[in-house]
Amino acid sequence: MEDIFRILEKDARTPPERIAQMTGRSVEEVRATIKKAEEDRIILGYRAKVNWDKVAQGRILALIEVRVTPQREVGFDAVAARIARYPEVHSLYLISGDYDLAVQVEGDSIYEISDFVSNKLAIIDAVQGTVTHFLLKRFKEDGFIIQGEDGSSKRLPIAP
Repeated sequence: MEDIFRILEKDARTPPERIAQMTGRSVEEVRATIKKAEEDRIILGYRAKVNWDKVAQGRILALIEVRVTPQREVGFDAVAARIARYPEVHSLYLISGDYDLAVQVEGDSIYEISDFVSNKLAIIDAVQGTVTHFLLKRFKEDGFIIQGEDGSSKRLPIAP
């Protein structure tokens, strides 16, 4: 099954017939595996990766480190589930280090993100503190190089 998932993760448009050729499985087995994986929430969805910087004014991204008080019998899960429900939250991870959660948020402006932090995130009882880092430039995301085909900089090596 993993071989099918890796192919779809790299290119979700790969048709079952091609996946069958690549894996040596039958087309029916590939289709059944994909259908079951969708039903069991192993495959969560299919998305195109768009470079919004080339299409329109990109949205502002920020990473927020959050220190929380774990709750009896549920640890970090209850507060993480609450934070995950906010539409501004793009990704949410339990992390090691000085903070407990890493929250990636999107907004139309730094003010919108600041408002989210101060009026929604920081007021949650279990939240002890936050540190917000605004993403200034994306070079690579989800395995895709964003800035230039080879990731190289267009800046001059020495300024005149």
